[in-house]
Amino acid sequence: MEVMSKLVWSAADTPEELAPLLNTLAEEYPVSDGGRGLKLKFKRITADETISRVIRSKGGVEVEYTSIPAAARGIGSALARLEGENKTPFTTLGIMLDVSRNMVMTVEHLKMWFRRLALAGCNFVMLYSEDTYELEDEPVFGYMRGAYSIEEIRELDNYAKKLGIELVGCIQTLGHLEQLMQWTVFNKVKDTNSVLLVDQPETYELIEKMIKFWSEALDSRRIHIGMDETHDLGRGVFLDRFGYERGFDIFNRHLAKVNEICAKYQLSPMLWSDMYFRLSNPRQDYYDLVSKIPADVKAAIPQNVQLVYWDYYHEDPAIFAGMIRRHRELGFEPVMGSGIWTWAKLWYDHEQTEKTIVPCIETCRKEEVKELFFTMWGDDGAYCNYDSSLAGIFYAADLAFGENGREKTEQRFNTLCGPADFNAHIAAGDINAVLENRDGELFKVQPSSLIWDDPLQGIVFHDYRRRNPEFDLLLLDLYEELRCMLMPFTELSGAGDMEHMLNILTLLIKKLEFQGALYAAYNQGDRLALREIAVNVIPSVIAAADEFDSSFRRQWLDCAKSFGLERIQSRNATLIARLEETSLRIREFLAGEIDRIDELECQLPASVPPLGLMNRYKIISAGTAII
Repeated sequence: MEVMSKLVWSAADTPEELAPLLNTLAEEYPVSDGGRGLKLKFKRITADETISRVIRSKGGVEVEYTSIPAAARGIGSALARLEGENKTPFTTLGIMLDVSRNMVMTVEHLKMWFRRLALAGCNFVMLYSEDTYELEDEPVFGYMRGAYSIEEIRELDNYAKKLGIELVGCIQTLGHLEQLMQWTVFNKVKDTNSVLLVDQPETYELIEKMIKFWSEALDSRRIHIGMDETHDLGRGVFLDRFGYERGFDIFNRHLAKVNEICAKYQLSPMLWSDMYFRLSNPRQDYYDLVSKIPADVKAAIPQNVQLVYWDYYHEDPAIFAGMIRRHRELGFEPVMGSGIWTWAKLWYDHEQTEKTIVPCIETCRKEEVKELFFTMWGDDGAYCNYDSSLAGIFYAADLAFGENGREKTEQRFNTLCGPADFNAHIAAGDINAVLENRDGELFKVQPSSLIWDDPLQGIVFHDYRRRNPEFDLLLLDLYEELRCMLMPFTELSGAGDMEHMLNILTLLIKKLEFQGALYAAYNQGDRLALREIAVNVIPSVIAAADEFDSSFRRQWLDCAKSFGLERIQSRNATLIARLEETSLRIREFLAGEIDRIDELECQLPASVPPLGLMNRYKIISAGTAII
């Protein structure tokens, strides 16, 4: 672990604007008003870009800064024993954290994140919340979802401001409201299972309550109103009631009404831009560089809104440049939303993040985009060990500040997020393995799907085998090697629970070995091998599943409210129950009580192509709640 410098400052020769920042950082870091240590001094400078400059001398450190976030990054550099100049052209730099897909991070854990974000040089945090906040006179809104109270959000806002961070609400005012639509109390505002009913008065009464909450909770006068991926807009109750209407017109009319509500509360709205591009082509393709958006649609977009261009997938700078150009042709300067990959992951995926954010940041610099943030989604249940993604946050922030050398990122991360080891945290992301299929094409493995894959049905196991007949053997080699490599780091817990990571690997190894052995023994009629599986192998997999469930609970409650944990525990309990059922069925088969095990007989012919990306629990297990 890196050694952290001890810094001391004096109120007499420190700019008053930095006192809240320094006192807040002192809750965790050795930054004190007086005492022994390196003398910390500050100098405010003026520049067109955000500049953080650290100059070390004998017995002291001077931080030159252009803003409070720049000063915070300078303090982080000083703590990590780094020096020199960092600068970024981005006026907005930060993250969007999903606190709506099952995981609602606690106030205290968010404060810890805010401190680290500040030391990385970030000045912006959005909390993505579809329904995880309390609304007046709406008791079902956020029911059993861990909803934040207005007092909790105000507490977070006050804390963020001390660190130079703008906290912004990121909500949904049109689509992605499946959690609400499942309750009959919201039938009056329901178009489809996820989309609100446009033109319905009750819809705007509900939206006004949403906007009022965030207006009163936060000082920021920006609010993200969502409105993305509303593919079935106007095709449910709206269609039955009013008939067909062009999607563009429904969308813009609704936006105008939501914009009016925002204006009433002195808020400036941001929204995801994808529907303007999707509705322009029959494939509903967002990243369409050709199809024209009608002139009347462009004219109807309120000029005060900000369009957020989100792109977590592309690796080609030309696509980023083309989409930035298309936003400007619409008449809007885009806000860029890239991605730090946490969704449908058990651990932060650095490889996928690096492939996409490097060309994104480079293109944004070249195209002079000024506002940039990184989304951290929780699709499929938010089961990622979220603290592991702090490695991605520091990596992304360093790139944005022009610090491309990995060595400095390691030093900054290891010191400020300790006890931690950047290389170990990045290596752990190799659990998200990339393999070749029969045609030499690459495909990404979904470890969570392998864990929760039904042990008898093996839908995921067989699908991967159709891609590569030796996929399980390749993964076993990789996971065994990775487990041995990470063993020395089990005590690391400053930015990710490495002991939990080892439990993940142990369960994957045992389950892959079990499934491979089961299908081979059954197909070959090897009764001795089947008996060994029932008596010894399955109990060892169950024991590993128990350990995984236990450490999952620990790491979840370390950072999140208890709501949502039950859904992952249900998956784990189902896995264990089905393993027990598998053992029972094998024993019944060996005893002659049944003449076959139906699930093991039911396999697709080799000629059937792969079924697709198995990245959602609801795909591999019927009857799962939407999250």
